[in-house]
This record gives sequence, C-alpha cells and structure tokens, in this order.
Amino acid sequence: MDRALLRQKVLLDHLRPAAGQGTSITGEACATRAGDSGDDVVVVAAYRTPMCKAKRGGLKDTLPDDILAPVLKAVVERTGVNPKDIGDIVVGSVLAPGAQRANECRMAAFFAGFPETVPVRTVNRQCSSGLQAVADVAAAIKAGFYDIGIGAGIEAMSVNPMAWEGSVNPQVEQNLKARDCLLPMGVTSENVAERYGITRADQDQMAARSHARAVAAWKSGRFVDEVIPVATKIVDPKTGDEKPVTISRDDGMREGVTPASLAKLKAVFKKDGSTTAGNSSQITDGAAAVLLMKRSEAHRRGLPILGTFRTFAAVGVDPAVMGVGPAVAIPAAVEAAGLEIRDIDLFELNEAFASQATYCCRKLHLDEEKVNVNGGAIALGHPLGCTGARCVATLLHEMKKRGKGCRYGVVSMCIGSGMGAAAVFEQSD
Repeated sequence: MDRALLRQKVLLDHLRPAAGQGTSITGEACATRAGDSGDDVVVVAAYRTPMCKAKRGGLKDTLPDDILAPVLKAVVERTGVNPKDIGDIVVGSVLAPGAQRANECRMAAFFAGFPETVPVRTVNRQCSSGLQAVADVAAAIKAGFYDIGIGAGIEAMSVNPMAWEGSVNPQVEQNLKARDCLLPMGVTSENVAERYGITRADQDQMAARSHARAVAAWKSGRFVDEVIPVATKIVDPKTGDEKPVTISRDDGMREGVTPASLAKLKAVFKKDGSTTAGNSSQITDGAAAVLLMKRSEAHRRGLPILGTFRTFAAVGVDPAVMGVGPAVAIPAAVEAAGLEIRDIDLFELNEAFASQATYCCRKLHLDEEKVNVNGGAIALGHPLGCTGARCVATLLHEMKKRGKGCRYGVVSMCIGSGMGAAAVFEQSD
C-alpha cells in the first residue's frame, strides 16, 4: 500500500507539463495477489449486452431492469451456478437517482431468476462504477464475506439524461478544485488537448481507428462470445406501435469512418476547439455482468477460469483535466501487481474522449497495437455505469482467444470530477 502511494507521488512530477500547472494526485492501490493459490479471486464468466445508441438505438425503449436482467441470468445459466449460491450482486450505475436504480437492480435480479435471499446493491464511482463493482466483489471474496459474487454495471442513458438536477453549493466559487468538479466533461477534454498538445488530427486518427477496429471485430466474430442478445421492443415514436425485436449487435460503430470525414465535424464544447461528436464517446444504453469466485471454488465446481483478478487502483487527479486519470491509475495498479507496463499484453482503455485516451497512451508509451484492439467507446459507446464491467468482459474474452501468450491485461478509465481507476487481470488456471 505505502509503496503504491509513493509511486503515485513520483508520478506527479511526470504528469506536470513543462510550462507550469501540474496534476495533483491522491489515491490508493490494493492487490489481491496470491501466487495462483486457491484463495485467488478469479473470473469464470463475463458477458455484456449489445451497446446501443441512446434515444435512437436498439435499446432505446427498454427499461433499465430489462437491460440488466439478461446478463445477470447469463452468468449463472452458462456456468451452471445456482443463483442461490451468489453472496452479493453489486451493480455500478451513475445517472439514475440512487433509490430508483437500486430498486431497478433488485427487480432485474428477480427477473433473472435469483431468489429473494440474494442481496443487491449499487455503487457509483461515475465512469468507473462497473469496474468498481467488480473490484468491490473481488475484495469481499478476498475478505471472506462470501465465496461467489457478481460485479455488474447498467446505464440506460435513453431514460436517464446527464443534465445536472438540483442546486449547487455557493462555496464552489471560493474553491477552484471544487468548481472544476462541475466542468462539463467536454470542456475537460479541451483542457487536456490544450495543456498537453493533443491535436485535432491526433484525436480524429484515434476515433477513426476505434470505428475500424469495432467494425472488423464484428465481421470476424470477435464479440460473439461476450454479447448476450436482448429480447425487447422498438416503439415507433410517431404511431406508438410496438415491434418485438431481439438486439444482438452493437449499433454505434460506423464503417468507412476516416480521419478526413471526422475532420469535417465542428467542435462542440469550445470555439476553435478540437473535441467533436466524432472523437468523443457515444451516449449509450447497455449492461454487463462479471461472475467472480475463489479459485478453489471454481476448481471444485469444475468451471473454466477466464482470468485472475490481480490488483485494483483508484486515484485522484486535477478535475480540470480529469481525462489524465488512467496515466496515473495504470502505473499504480501495475506496480501493485509486481509488474511493469511492458509486461501488459492488452489494454482496455476507455475512450471517454480521444484527447485524453491519446494523452494517456503517449504518457505511458503504450503500443497502440495493444490498446482497444476491438475498438473502444468512441465506436462502441460509453454507458457510464456499465463501461467498466463491459471492458472486463471484452478484455478477458480477447485474452482467451489469444491464448497463453497473452498473460496480463489492464482495464482503465478516467472519471468525472478528477479521478482514474485501473485493474490488472491475469490469464492463468
């Protein structure tokens, strides 16, 4: 723990631009390493729904509980685990009022066939809520609270808009950091681009690559194993007529997107800025669920292991450039695992904005051939509370396809109000 904190303090100097203003950081890292022992926490199943455009996509008329239920059901049905054996279901979510979403998640568990004896709770660490849910379950298993749990995430951005509701504490005017917590995320993207020299061309290049990789992944069948189809309905906005459908594919990525086509879009957050609708993550509906248990429990049940949960780190950074969070969180989590960046074979780095994702990749000298190999949130979408769990599913299924030569993977994202989170997974049995 102390070693990780020291590492983060050292990183402060590396994140400070030469011109002056730096990025302050605080946080902690925790490890669940046990050297492939029976006490390791492992993932035995991880699934997600299709990621669909809010207001316009395949899940626009689907209630949040009906989006979440299919993935909760899948992780137990496809493994043969009895739902009554689940010690807890922890669900990441951001936009809905707490009591409302908590009830919806409990309802989703009942729709998925879980008995009343299985508890459910929600967690909100903004954009890392889904990853935080997975980490919370891993920590609870490690602590001995229970042997099996589900970390999940849900966001229904069609019905829960991002607009701020409620009053603002007037004291924010006297506290710069507090005031910056209220900055629109797109403004923080512009701040990152300006402070760290990320050009419009840089951002459009990453965005085009994200779409191309997502399209290629679907064409080659890379996503088939992780996606759970959702039986739902589409409502005609003009007539109100309902049409039953089964949504089985992401609908945000676009074929043929190029840097040149993206360059035609106007900046939306700042005059003469560089952040556009084309190089930002999409507003999206979706859910994901990850089934975790002790390694000894997985062996006892004869279940194959997708990956071992090794470490998790959450850190704080300057809210004005919240997108730099992964550049701090990834080294903290990797070092807590006893590794170096060069040891990591794959990264799922959430593309909240191309500006911040590009910065983080450059700061950590990440090989772009290891980052978001099947596309990221710019193409697939960013259903806030779901994204962390979605990234875990995408990462572990891709690692499995690549075999034993792909040993370590990282999931990471920036977090609104100035934070970052990261987790390290290992492919082992």
